Amino acid sequence: MTRHETMQIPTIAEKDLVLATDLDGTFLGGTEDECRAFYDWIEENRSRVGLIFVTGRDPGFINHLTRKQGVPRPDYVIGDVGTTIAAFDDSYHVSPIEALETEIAEAWGDANRKVESALHRVSGLKLQSAAFRYRVSYDMDPSRFDPVAFDLVAEMGLDALMSADRYFDVLPKGVSKGPSLLRLLDHLGIDNRKCLVAGDTMNDHSMLAMGLQAVAVGNSEPALVEALDGHDHVHRAKEHGVAGIAEAILRFGFLTKD
Repeated sequence: MTRHETMQIPTIAEKDLVLATDLDGTFLGGTEDECRAFYDWIEENRSRVGLIFVTGRDPGFINHLTRKQGVPRPDYVIGDVGTTIAAFDDSYHVSPIEALETEIAEAWGDANRKVESALHRVSGLKLQSAAFRYRVSYDMDPSRFDPVAFDLVAEMGLDALMSADRYFDVLPKGVSKGPSLLRLLDHLGIDNRKCLVAGDTMNDHSMLAMGLQAVAVGNSEPALVEALDGHDHVHRAKEHGVAGIAEAILRFGFLTKD
């Protein structure tokens, strides 16, 4: 065996477990000690565990999180509520996968200004300051929110998603975390049976409900737990955040083979 062969790192498709996880409340959830123990476990098992962040956060946030705050670096990122699909290398560089983003870009077109104009006067919505490529996002006040926003978005041929009772996202039609994750897994040749999906809010519903082994961590919002009723492939964890993910890894028997 050559030195090169000895040092060769398995591709993500060759690993025994691929964890596709939301960030806030899920991979970033739990006590400081629980997070540190779980992150250390990830790093110690990089040859067997692949990591995909599936989040509403943007790539800049993920870059800072992994470079400055001690969070493990993902292999791939599905960001911006499914509208960004990118590789994430060991230099913390985000590289959008053009073959997977082309359809997203076409479905969105140049809708930013149209969405902002249509929802400008809707009560209970405050436009987020960050500029996104293929989505428009708002902070939402549920006590003042006018549901007419859903009708306005539908009239534009786009999708609206409310989550955590505080966020309102406008997305390209048919684009969300779940469909984007399935496309990435197929693109990478990952066996879906090796994948564990983890989340805690309604913007995780599309990926938790699609049939892959999944966990709704113990601190999941009630609306998500209710929406997942009857989905036997989803483990409802007792533990919060990363401890809930660890609970599911044991529950489903991942990494039990030598």
